[in-house]
Amino acid sequence: MAEAPGEQKNVSGDITPLDPLTRDQGIVRTSIVGIIANVFLATFKAIVGMLSNSIAIVLDAVNNLSDAASSVITIVGTKLASKRPDRKHPYGYGRIEYLTTIIIAVIVLWAGITSLEESVGRIISPEPASYDVLTLAIVAVAVAAKIVLGLYTKRAGTKYKSGSLVASGTDALMDSIISAATLVAAVFFILTGVSLEAWLGAIIAVVIIKAGFDMLREVVSKILGEREDAEITRAIKQTVASVPGVLGAYDLLLEDYGPDRLWGSIHIEVSESMSASEIDALSRQIQNLVYIQHQVILHTIGVYARNEAGGLPVEIRSKVISLVQNDGLILELHGFYCDEDAKAVRFDLVVSFDAEDRSAVVARVKRELREAYPEYSFTITLDSDISD
Repeated sequence: MAEAPGEQKNVSGDITPLDPLTRDQGIVRTSIVGIIANVFLATFKAIVGMLSNSIAIVLDAVNNLSDAASSVITIVGTKLASKRPDRKHPYGYGRIEYLTTIIIAVIVLWAGITSLEESVGRIISPEPASYDVLTLAIVAVAVAAKIVLGLYTKRAGTKYKSGSLVASGTDALMDSIISAATLVAAVFFILTGVSLEAWLGAIIAVVIIKAGFDMLREVVSKILGEREDAEITRAIKQTVASVPGVLGAYDLLLEDYGPDRLWGSIHIEVSESMSASEIDALSRQIQNLVYIQHQVILHTIGVYARNEAGGLPVEIRSKVISLVQNDGLILELHGFYCDEDAKAVRFDLVVSFDAEDRSAVVARVKRELREAYPEYSFTITLDSDISD
């Protein structure tokens, strides 16, 4: 089995230490910047909001505090997730980051719901707000600060593959739009005497609630198990197929044990003449190469044998390919092998989830092959469309 994260082996077998702290340190450093910035912004906005009696600015300050709390939870989650694997949790603690994201989403939802309650109360019992040039200047500076913070946090989240940081950065950019709307409402009040404070506060609260639901939906989807990004799955298959001796790479299955912590399995097609020793050496080479290039641990490599001789196996394979090409629900054929001595053929079919009855598709192919080659038995494995 491949080495766990924290060290890697190159193709020759030498161990090259990784720096497991780089990602964690980057996330923590970015989160600390976010905490400091949001606390300062919340303090200024709260003071300005209370002095001007602006519910929208006060709620914006509350939103900044929830952002700061989210950054604290991100730090705690990152520290816990970085614990090394042990006997009880051999795959590590990476999924803790998903649990902390759920906590952050709940905090955001709570902030949005309480803000909505306060705004509705102000709509029912309005209180006039008052602004001056200093107030507007502070709000304008807050808008600029949130844009800078959002871009910084989102860029760091992409760099360190941290969903929490990406969400925080996106949230900060959204906050800048909300703050800008508050500024526009204040200017509108100064020019017209019409207060939109409570209504704007309600809109801000609804936006916050939506952000919380979006975060919760995304992390639940991660925990349930999502289809991995096509770019990484195709890249891994290309890497595996590029190794001399590999005739094809199929059935890639990746399991997510936290951000940047992927384990997986794959099938390779090799010549039927390869020995067990050669296949063993080839499998280890593949495991090492995939980890070095993609930081993915392939814990299992299955093997398909490919016929080397021509004749009837080629004819039957061509028949199967023809059936596959004429059926839009069959996405891929692989693992084909014809045993002429045993009069047996085996292969796998990847059938689209769009098929109403995927097993029926396989049964139809098997029936047509039996009619064409009654002296042969056919074993067809139904594969799912789990990766591109």
